[in-house]
Amino acid sequence: PFQGYYTRRGGIGDSGDFITSPEISQVFGELIGIWYISEWMAMGKPKTFQLVELGPGRGTLAEDILRVFNQLTSVLSKCDVSVHLVEVSPKLSEIQARMLTGGKVQPNPEDESAYMKGISKTGIPIFWYRDIQDVPSGYSFYLAHEFFDALPIHKFQRTEKGWREVLVDIDPEVPDQLRFVLSPSSTPATENFIQPEETRDHVEVCPEAGVIVQRLACRIEKDGGAALVADYGHDGTKTDTFRGFRNHKLHDVLSAPGTADLTADVDFSYLRKMTQERTTTLGPIKQREFLKNMGIDLRLQVLLQNSRDTATREQLLHSYDMLMNPEKMGDCFNFFALLPHHRLVRADKKDEPESKSPLPPVAGFNELLLK
Repeated sequence: PFQGYYTRRGGIGDSGDFITSPEISQVFGELIGIWYISEWMAMGKPKTFQLVELGPGRGTLAEDILRVFNQLTSVLSKCDVSVHLVEVSPKLSEIQARMLTGGKVQPNPEDESAYMKGISKTGIPIFWYRDIQDVPSGYSFYLAHEFFDALPIHKFQRTEKGWREVLVDIDPEVPDQLRFVLSPSSTPATENFIQPEETRDHVEVCPEAGVIVQRLACRIEKDGGAALVADYGHDGTKTDTFRGFRNHKLHDVLSAPGTADLTADVDFSYLRKMTQERTTTLGPIKQREFLKNMGIDLRLQVLLQNSRDTATREQLLHSYDMLMNPEKMGDCFNFFALLPHHRLVRADKKDEPESKSPLPPVAGFNELLLK
């Protein structure tokens, strides 16, 4: 809590330790904003719209989404929109408040679940919470962009004697250095987190991600809405992905703890399993496919036509390449969604199938249909 990376540093951006898609291009956040509006419309334009972001970083993504909401005020005019940010870092919540409200925030009284509140520059109420359980229930759209990869993991190694947990120990040869060791026998985590059908020899499991996905699935099942997860990841195929980043370079995870960003690829097959079929899941699909389906090429053309100077055009093309190039972020980032079952399967099967209008496709996972 006091020496952790996000409490002390949390270095996102050029001057920090790593960069994220919203920091690279405003188009990324705009397309995600359009995704939420598209889903809200497909679900019959409910009267309330809570946008809940987990681990909002510097607030860049939320700002880009709010700009889209503001541009589409006529569409959202009869809807009660609010933003709910789940953020444990005091430092990052200050940065978010400056970015989203211009610093006009006030602490909330102790008896309320939100610890801070304010009004966005576009007039939308924003609330800050330490835990997703504190966010009020109700029709909500959830966003987790580069959130799950920062949660702690357990690591396991298959040995001749069965599964052993990888633990962190002090090196007896060099007392101020840490090292990885295998547990001498089975641990509670090896008993609980390894699936009997597991075929890999090395496995990373993030139980906290499982708990959060269960909470999201329960909320979506009960109140409606959807969740969009964007992150590094795989579908239950990768093994050792735990790594550190400092000053945009790979960093040994065991040296100088608390000074580097630690990350592990998200196992989307585990997230899917943890929804326990309370919701439908879509994906994971590669970031470049999702953004292409969302119309990034069209948006890029519009921005290029509207930009007068060469520097801006070069920046637009460079950021597009960063997001879409398979060698850069295009293939290593994935999108994954949780949706209510009725969003994809009609509940009432008694009707004549011919009389049904087809359910609108889910944007991003199919091509966006622009009306």
